[in-house]
Amino acid sequence: MSASLKRGLLALCCFAAATSADAAETQTLDTPSFSITIDVRCEEGNVTCDDVRYVGTSKKTGKAIRLTGRTRHTTCADGVTPCRFLGYEFKNGATVYFLSDGGELIVEQRGKPLLREQGEWK
Repeated sequence: MSASLKRGLLALCCFAAATSADAAETQTLDTPSFSITIDVRCEEGNVTCDDVRYVGTSKKTGKAIRLTGRTRHTTCADGVTPCRFLGYEFKNGATVYFLSDGGELIVEQRGKPLLREQGEWK
């Protein structure tokens, strides 16, 4: 491979990384009771992200809650490396909101279930 081709590939690589740095991935989970928008605010290519925004709006009252959370993954065989993506976790005091990759909304307070609804990612 020529030196100029290598430089061109390196420049393309760096340009792609720089332009994706500001990219955010937005998804919506629609359940019977809530419409929840998730905004993943980490660079593309990161396996984990600790800057995920949640805006959940009640279909009954129209009230919304805004939270910041993280992605959740299983741990690989080494006990450290994140493996399979499970979903998103958000905390509001003693209340934990979990949105699974399969579209389930689970809300618990101090480990006790408050809500469990199946939804659809859009």
